[in-house]
Amino acid sequence: MRLRAEHGKLKIEHSIIDGLRPVLQRLLRDNSGIRSVVPGVIRQVRDARGEPAIHITVPTTNGWKAIALSAGARQELFISTALAKEEVEAALRRAIAES
Repeated sequence: MRLRAEHGKLKIEHSIIDGLRPVLQRLLRDNSGIRSVVPGVIRQVRDARGEPAIHITVPTTNGWKAIALSAGARQELFISTALAKEEVEAALRRAIAES
């Protein structure tokens, strides 16, 4: 499958929910241990208001799956890394706090 666009380590196959792109760009800029982030499917939800929030859910073959909530939507994120869950969560908190 060819990617529509590729911006460094942020692979864009789908659109990205509002407010999430700058957080992901900061995450990748500040953490060399993260190989790439692939945003997945977007679904509308009622309880996703305010600033972006990202929660790690399950391990994958090459990293972690996360759920991002923002602007009335949720989006799957696939984070390719060898970092431990706690390290990825800390990096996400720093990237969100910087906004």
